[in-house]
Amino acid sequence: MSDVPVVAQARANAARTRTIGTWALVGVAVFAAVAIAMQFLRADLDFVRATLSFYLLGPLGVWLQLAYLGLALSLALIGAGYYGAATREGRSRLALCLFLIGAIGVAVTAWAETDRGGAAVLTTAAKIHAISAPLAFLGTTLGMLLQSWVLRRDPRWRQHFALAFGLAAFCFVALWLHALWRELPRGLSQKAVIAAIVVWLMLAASWLRRTSDAP
Repeated sequence: MSDVPVVAQARANAARTRTIGTWALVGVAVFAAVAIAMQFLRADLDFVRATLSFYLLGPLGVWLQLAYLGLALSLALIGAGYYGAATREGRSRLALCLFLIGAIGVAVTAWAETDRGGAAVLTTAAKIHAISAPLAFLGTTLGMLLQSWVLRRDPRWRQHFALAFGLAAFCFVALWLHALWRELPRGLSQKAVIAAIVVWLMLAASWLRRTSDAP
């Protein structure tokens, strides 16, 4: 009889983790759908050259801004989901903090208007955007790397370590290639990095959704 409360608590925790995973997956999927739709709706922008920041501008930009907020929430949920459900050995407070930094960076980036080009002096919003966007990328990719690394210490998700860490490492390297290799088409290279990050986030959220009831 003494094991009954432990089992009940484990089931409740697992149900909560699955709910977190579901909402995180929804947020990432909505972001991906809106971002893809924008590539067709914004015929005024060059898909190869225009980074996603420029799709935040204009009358349709509000939909992408809202999708950014959904993505920010998903980042926070993924960080909190793994931190709350992992064993003591598989838990990383730093990974959670990095996901939260990424989430804040994404949310700020959505509403701080990027530099449109041609202005002699950057606006305050453009300066904030120039800081928050790289912070969002760095916080998210570093959080992905660290969270993937600690998965190997948790029996519940150890089987996903190789895929998670390999994809996270690819995203991190691709991000720095985009940042440092200026000859790359800016829009296309950034969108490729974002697409890879989205794949990792969807996998991470789906693994949370499949959390078992086992204590």
